[in-house]
Amino acid sequence: MRIKLVGINARFSHSCLALFYVRNEVERHCPGVEIELCQLTINDPYYETLLRLSDGSPDCICFSAAIWNSERVAALIRDLAVCLPNCHLLVGGPQASELGRTLEPGLCTVVIGDVEGLGPDFFADLVARTLRSEYRGSFWGAGRRVLDFPYRADDFGEHLLHRNIYYESSRGCPFACSYCLSAAERGLFHKELEQVFAELGSILAHRPTVLRFVDRTFNDRPERALAIWRFLIGQDSSTLFHFEIAPDRFNEEMFDFLATVPPGRFQFEVGIQSTHEATLRAINRTMDSKVAGKTVRRLASLQNIFLHVDLILGLPYEDWEAFLCSFSEVFAMGGQYIQMGVLKLLPGTPMVATATETGALACAGPPYTIVANRWLDHVSLRELYWFCECVERFVNNRYFCSLWDWLRRSPEDPATFFLALLECAQKHDFFDRAPTQELLTEVLAGLLAVRPDAPLLLGLLRHDWLRCGHRFLPPSLAPVAELQWQKTLRDELYRTLPVEWLGIYSGAERNHFLKKAMFASFPVDVLVALGHACPGDHGVLAFGPERDQGLYRWQQVILLAGGQKLAMEGRAPGFGLSSESLAK
Repeated sequence: MRIKLVGINARFSHSCLALFYVRNEVERHCPGVEIELCQLTINDPYYETLLRLSDGSPDCICFSAAIWNSERVAALIRDLAVCLPNCHLLVGGPQASELGRTLEPGLCTVVIGDVEGLGPDFFADLVARTLRSEYRGSFWGAGRRVLDFPYRADDFGEHLLHRNIYYESSRGCPFACSYCLSAAERGLFHKELEQVFAELGSILAHRPTVLRFVDRTFNDRPERALAIWRFLIGQDSSTLFHFEIAPDRFNEEMFDFLATVPPGRFQFEVGIQSTHEATLRAINRTMDSKVAGKTVRRLASLQNIFLHVDLILGLPYEDWEAFLCSFSEVFAMGGQYIQMGVLKLLPGTPMVATATETGALACAGPPYTIVANRWLDHVSLRELYWFCECVERFVNNRYFCSLWDWLRRSPEDPATFFLALLECAQKHDFFDRAPTQELLTEVLAGLLAVRPDAPLLLGLLRHDWLRCGHRFLPPSLAPVAELQWQKTLRDELYRTLPVEWLGIYSGAERNHFLKKAMFASFPVDVLVALGHACPGDHGVLAFGPERDQGLYRWQQVILLAGGQKLAMEGRAPGFGLSSESLAK
């Protein structure tokens, strides 16, 4: 018997963890069955996908259906039923029950729940080719509640090559948020640490680029989370590790350890969702917002961990003002990325059951995104959606971090600032154009140029542009009168910088430093805003030639001089010398 297990991922770099669990369970219960893993993407040409799956005339094709691929899975099932009339078609995964409801009767077998919870009758029927229309299995009801290692050594050179690796050290969630599928079935299971360490060691031996823990709340047991973090950092590895964390479940020992983690090794996805108390109660989100905010700010201050902070637009009781308040509070926390998604009414979640009460109206098909509710009519939700898109495109990169740091320190309301930026962006037809750094800078500069603090803020933009490694200024940051700014400044530095500068360059490296670095003069208020001490009315910053070791790997920034002179008596000025590594 030949079975194809099919995962249709959102992009090539992803992998489908479910396929490996299913493979192992089928082989355990059905020895002798030939299994082929097929990982495709939703972006692959549909017809080619159909031909690849029908190739070899398999006896059974099993799909893993999720929100992002369920429409394609449904289409493939319908067409494969025509191409391979003798092939049994199965669908499992989070969207299986919904597909079973919408697909024509008798077209496929629907498997609802966890493969580990399926009884022996399913596997016997599979081999006998007498599958029923539906099977159910629950990990929580299984007699053998064990999470075995899903991977084999040869998977890493074949099915997982150049892909993110997904790993589950625990299953279930301590929360029961009403918008989440986890609320439908309660339970929490943790692997023993010895098993976790052994399995992680097997994965890291293959040096993956990214390892994503799929634990719903990785740090629900803080001591356990810390033990795993210590193990990971103790390995000879450069892998980036991704975790979903609860911001109110940290202790001091965790903070102390995280301060020692090399930049760029850990990435935290922090589920805030809202800071509006009535909303948090309505969605059954049991979290102390003040503690969560304090935690995120403290993690951000370490400047060595990527922080993705989540907000959801369209939650109950959160109107226009409340949502913008949540945004401003989350922005002030200092995470590098703010992920702002629109609420989805996922079938099977408690949120669907209260849709009439909340007035929630959603798209008919996946991903079931809401279009209005009692607190936001469609026009308001539409405007806030574009607000979210504006924030994500301007904030979720390394381009303007100094400006955002300034905004967090200022008394200005972040939501008001970004509403003005949205208006400016729409005048530029921004959302119809590629969001290049130059376009983003042009739009921002246009907004800032008419403000009374324009010289300061445009100076921060120039600094951030050069820190990203550019060797020119875009037109929006380089007035005509300054077109020769770089040549003039570099010539002056050739004449005045010392022959050698301890810690910066030797005599033999001086010309290389002057040739490869970029230089710019900034007024003192810009330098102070950037954290430099400068007693004069201006100072010169050198950008590069080396990169710093922070999260964003910016060009290293060095304050060369301040005041009216660049050098005195053949020596570098002693004041204001600093090396900047402001990676977030």
